[in-house]
Amino acid sequence: MYKYLLALLLLSSAAQAQSVEFSKDRFGNDKDGLRAALKEIKLGDEWYLNDPPRYEQALPHYLEAQKLNAENAELNLKIGDCYLHSGFKPRALAYLQKAYQLNAGVDPRIHYLLGRGLHLNGKWAAAIAEYKQATPATGTKNTAGFTQDIQKKIKECENGRLLEAKPIRVFVDNAGPGVNSPYPDYGPVISADESVMLFTSRRQGSTGGEKDPESGGFFEDVYQSVRSGDAWGPARSLGETVNTAGHDATVGLAPDAQRLLVYMEDNGGDLHESNLRGAEWSKPKQLGTRINSKAHESSAAYTPDGRSLLFVSDKPGGLGSRDIYKVEMEGRGPAVNLGPAINTPYGEEGVFLHPDGKTMYFSSEGHNSMGGYDIFRSTYENGKWGAPENLGWPINTPDDDVFFVISASGRHGYYSSFRDDGLGSKDIYQITFLGAEKAPALSQEDQLLASRVQPVKETQLAPAVPVATAQVTILKGTITDAASKQPLEATIDVIDNSRNENIASFKANAQSGRYLVSLPSGVNYGIVVRQDGYLFHSENFDLPAGTAYSEVVKDIQLKKLDVGVKVVLNNIFFDFDKATLRKESTGELERLQKLLTETPALRLEISGHTDNVGNAAYNKDLSQRRAKTVVDYLVTKGVAKDRLTFAGYGDTQPVAPNTTKAGRQQNRRTEFKVTGK
Repeated sequence: MYKYLLALLLLSSAAQAQSVEFSKDRFGNDKDGLRAALKEIKLGDEWYLNDPPRYEQALPHYLEAQKLNAENAELNLKIGDCYLHSGFKPRALAYLQKAYQLNAGVDPRIHYLLGRGLHLNGKWAAAIAEYKQATPATGTKNTAGFTQDIQKKIKECENGRLLEAKPIRVFVDNAGPGVNSPYPDYGPVISADESVMLFTSRRQGSTGGEKDPESGGFFEDVYQSVRSGDAWGPARSLGETVNTAGHDATVGLAPDAQRLLVYMEDNGGDLHESNLRGAEWSKPKQLGTRINSKAHESSAAYTPDGRSLLFVSDKPGGLGSRDIYKVEMEGRGPAVNLGPAINTPYGEEGVFLHPDGKTMYFSSEGHNSMGGYDIFRSTYENGKWGAPENLGWPINTPDDDVFFVISASGRHGYYSSFRDDGLGSKDIYQITFLGAEKAPALSQEDQLLASRVQPVKETQLAPAVPVATAQVTILKGTITDAASKQPLEATIDVIDNSRNENIASFKANAQSGRYLVSLPSGVNYGIVVRQDGYLFHSENFDLPAGTAYSEVVKDIQLKKLDVGVKVVLNNIFFDFDKATLRKESTGELERLQKLLTETPALRLEISGHTDNVGNAAYNKDLSQRRAKTVVDYLVTKGVAKDRLTFAGYGDTQPVAPNTTKAGRQQNRRTEFKVTGK
């Protein structure tokens, strides 16, 4: 009975509420208050009724007027409408509900606007009810388009209800004051190992110091932050080499953070590329017409080998308002639309390709979005992109969720959002993926307590649930001169040993010698480091399909060609317990042959080595036969026999302890020593 009476009182109160006008009757003798309120409304209307409306500029004036009279239906509706077009859309609902309470006929759009306010607050069922009552605004010519829009938004609410019912387990944390400011900060891009972040900011102190007359905010600039422990260090501007007096925004970053994609406003909005030379970024260079058009190119991502680009454009001929394309950067063919598996009749945006080379993240207004743009994931398998999967609640919200990137480990993602814990405006947030929830396991023994009649089950934790990680290995470190220890801007070639094919090439940083290479699982890799005036250095990483994420730190010292110098040939392979070369050795042997051809006076000893497992005499014989096989191969390729010698040392010259599997692996090797030059 009490609940019934309370409901009647609330209905009665709502029925009695009516809009209070800005008039002398309302303000009485407070002429100054009335004058101030009307002035603010007039200033707000100048922006609100502009073509196109400037909601962000109108809102502060309306809020000032609302302080003087909070009971005006039309003003509350305008405030709600402005919030619907701001970064704080959920705030619109309270004002729209107030407007409807004061005057149910305040505006023909009221049910649609209420639907939007409820939708953006995740009130799915209530939003659907309002959408169903919505009618086109007076003078609307495209009623079919309005009906289609309503149907889509109802479907988004239905999607949202299903996704919210099965939330994913994540932490969403503010990236902190090193990155975020009291101004809008967004568009994060990260190196594969999360050591470097570049992002876009509209903070005070931008290049040129001017404000955009369209939005009233400072022009966009690109900033960089370096991770220190668990926190991001103070951000610094990339300076006038990259930033201009106009808008300059982050778009994409290569996994090694040596190449940056920048958006600039020329030609309707184009993509540019800047390269890190030591500690300085080069002036951004516009990418070619196979990528940029007279339309708007807004976001892009490198493939891990750096040879191709995924990018977003609204150029004519697409499947929707904005589509994702792929193009070979050094090729001649046109950009290729990714097709209907990815692109929808609506908009796609914010494309990002994971360092594993097969997992793409992007935002879409289509598929099963719960409102605006949602973030999706698709995997490339068997020559095609799989069905996009919504990342789910609470990463995705009823508002736009765009420009998401994720670390190579798959543990952390980054994007920008308006949240209550923000430092002033739109902030950058870190998402930590926790994996599937661990279910409790009940013990099978009844724990009887004297004070209870029923037995009690003791809750125990089930075995740990592993967090899914990406199938990629990150190889990083520094490259230096072996003698001087000075950094080298060496070239790192990534070889597919099974095909003897160079699949990617990178350069170490000229100032620091640092390098980072992303190696997706499923390939036997040869890593070759070369620099003019030095002997090449090779490493081998055989990563079968399904190999979990790992980071390998490998500092490499290149040696100059001097008598007595030894170099391990890590990409020469033999059949088990035999001296028969495997085909994966071809690339390494060809590099050795090239070295001998380019240096006619060079003389080498090829030596074989084993671990200490087995008979010592047998190991020495096997190592000698393997060394001879390498020499015989080189002779058949035209190298003079008198330039080469061979030796087998068995287990007598270990380079690592034989007490571990890894140590024994290092000791089983083929190497060469310079005996003359």
